[in-house]
Amino acid sequence: MKLPFDLETVLSRIEKAIAAYPKAAMFDLYERGYNTLFEQLISCIISVRTLDETTIPVSLKLFAQARTPEAILLLSHENLVQLLLGSTFPGQKADTILGISKIAVEQYGGNLPTTFEGLTALKGVGPKCANLALGVAAKLPGISVDIHVHRVVNRWGITKT
Repeated sequence: MKLPFDLETVLSRIEKAIAAYPKAAMFDLYERGYNTLFEQLISCIISVRTLDETTIPVSLKLFAQARTPEAILLLSHENLVQLLLGSTFPGQKADTILGISKIAVEQYGGNLPTTFEGLTALKGVGPKCANLALGVAAKLPGISVDIHVHRVVNRWGITKT
């Protein structure tokens, strides 16, 4: 497929343009040692409709108390909601995180499924978070996009949907 522009040039320009900005929350957290699939998935859930400037401190506050599914399950719903304050919809996110933690412990021995299909089968985990968590934590290839990226690649002619 012939693109209407040089993709390498575009990607190089984008890379230069974003170099001065801080890393995205999940990459920042990964570099701080929060690199398990569970931690990355929970950080992604926290990040939904929440700015990175908020996602990072909320994730750090939560992980200071609980970094594993087993530890999450020791928290009360109310305590978890308090730890998630600052992110959007902390009550709903607490429900989701508790549900994922329970399934991880009961069905996967404290781990998470390591496939896209396995993660998206968990209530509250969509394609974007599944791909992002698998990509960052497990280094698996995948593209995490939202509707804005979808529109841009259609406009550029890279895909047509």
